[in-house]
Amino acid sequence: MTTTETMNAVTDMTTKNVERLTSLGELNVRIFEKMAARQMDALTLYMDHTLRLTKLATEAKGYNEFFQGQVDATKELSERVMAESKTTMQLVNEARDDYRAWLEKNAAELTAELRPAA
Repeated sequence: MTTTETMNAVTDMTTKNVERLTSLGELNVRIFEKMAARQMDALTLYMDHTLRLTKLATEAKGYNEFFQGQVDATKELSERVMAESKTTMQLVNEARDDYRAWLEKNAAELTAELRPAA
């Protein structure tokens, strides 16, 4: 292999590695955006619960009504948290699959590129 061929091979590998890292960065950003949206949904869920309890505390006609309202609100919150947890787990599974696919694709490409050079 001549010096020119070697330099061309190094340049090609460098370019492809930059493309790989760029695609990984883009994948990270997409996953981060999804996770940030899930966190905002969770925050909204808890803020709604807090507002509901605050309203209940100011409008309840007695302790029994207040206590029953707290029980109902907490039960609803628990159900919503479980539903949100399932959705988040689906997102985590998708992220795992996306990372696995990225890794398998790029490992295969890198292996194919390195075989002729070895």
